[in-house]
Amino acid sequence: MTYPVYFHAFGVSSHPHLVFESLGYFAGARFYFAARRKAITTGEGALTLEKNLWLLVGCVFGAWAGSKILAWLEMPQHYLAIARANPLALMGGKTIVGGLLGGWAGIEFAKKLLGVMHSTGDAFVWPLAIGTAIGRLGCFFTGLDDHTYGVATTLPWGVDFGDGVARHPTQLYESAFVLLLATAIEMATRARALPSGARFRLYFAGYFTFRFAVEFIKPRETPLLSLSAIQLASLVGIALSLVTMRRLSAGEKIENLKSKSSHGSSLSLR
Repeated sequence: MTYPVYFHAFGVSSHPHLVFESLGYFAGARFYFAARRKAITTGEGALTLEKNLWLLVGCVFGAWAGSKILAWLEMPQHYLAIARANPLALMGGKTIVGGLLGGWAGIEFAKKLLGVMHSTGDAFVWPLAIGTAIGRLGCFFTGLDDHTYGVATTLPWGVDFGDGVARHPTQLYESAFVLLLATAIEMATRARALPSGARFRLYFAGYFTFRFAVEFIKPRETPLLSLSAIQLASLVGIALSLVTMRRLSAGEKIENLKSKSSHGSSLSLR
């Protein structure tokens, strides 16, 4: 197999990134709106179509900005070099970790402007998992040009992306992991009542933990504490997920206490 693997249809050759990113965005959007329709049916904090669209706008622009900034920080020497030759080439880099953190920030900003107080993240778990799993296939079929491959390995499933070195197919590891993670969260929480937004934070905590770990088997620049920019950002993501999860649990306990207190007062008045 020769990388990048171009896909041919109707006389047109398409780059694998274009093909799989488009499929990932499409599938993710379909899963998201299916989740929102379910929320409307069950009455679990459903939002109007207009508010949903504004949340998506916040998510998209936040994800775009976050993915670019972290990509530049991840390989500063690389991007400084290409910026001197062609500044527009800076628009080509992006990272999923930066995209997730930026998208989260964008949604929270949009929620604040819209006056949305409850968590809306649970609806994003499967869309993120599906979109990431499909999108990473584009990274895999792009090969060395994508800079998402792993270091050399002697394992039997090592992949030669064209330089004669068998490497960890870390893109495929990620595709498999996010699907397993979403499935595990779904199964573990199906019969358990959790605060709204808890599943979203579980997904983020799991994903960022995976990214922190898998970066050790990737070529990387380590600007601080022998960690890459993506690893440092992943630690921030893990911390934010766990801290906000704790706040959700604390908020739910307070609401339960208020509900019990109100119920007790009503009984005493009868």
